[in-house]
Amino acid sequence: MLTRYLAQEFGNRRIRVNAISPGPIRTELGGELNDEFESLLASRAALGRVGEPDDVADVITSLLTHETRWVNAQTIEVTGGFAL
Repeated sequence: MLTRYLAQEFGNRRIRVNAISPGPIRTELGGELNDEFESLLASRAALGRVGEPDDVADVITSLLTHETRWVNAQTIEVTGGFAL
């Protein structure tokens, strides 16, 4: 809801507001993944692996380009098809 509210609020200034909702991503934030837990997470993703930070970064970068100028007020899942 916050994404939609802010997109409405700032739209007249031509400021786009979007959110990224990542799935399981290999980071050190929550502690490193052990092999067993990583295999479990990967088995639940349609793409068969845990995401990498660059997977999320690439989506964020694409939102900053001219090609996505019409994308606004969206929550974009970057999950590799996790838990479909």
